[in-house]
Amino acid sequence: HVQLVESGGGSVQAGGSLTLSCTVPTINVGANCVGWFRQAPGKEREGVARIFTFSNTPYYADSVKGRFTISRDNSKKMASLQMNDLKPEDTAIYYCAFRQPADGICTFAASQYGYWGQGTQVTVS
Repeated sequence: HVQLVESGGGSVQAGGSLTLSCTVPTINVGANCVGWFRQAPGKEREGVARIFTFSNTPYYADSVKGRFTISRDNSKKMASLQMNDLKPEDTAIYYCAFRQPADGICTFAASQYGYWGQGTQVTVS
């Protein structure tokens, strides 16, 4: 069982910044994907950023491109999501997620991620 723990959520005014962190104990084990998802009240969970072990190429949802940056530090067993220029529509519970894809493909399909953090609230006013 992989236990992910997020931190760094909070309340900010529009235009502000927050950095979310996630401890991922197995981040340095094999090929894997780390993703950040969010879920606003009454909405489905959506992927906002993801990164794969070997390529380290980040992918972003269109709604956050140019404002959010995902990174991973295998030596510290952590992943982060730097969020700048926050908007009220970014308000949601943010989750980090982890999977080890047999096919070496990372996606934004939440159902493919087997391990999730507890979530951290981000509120932008």
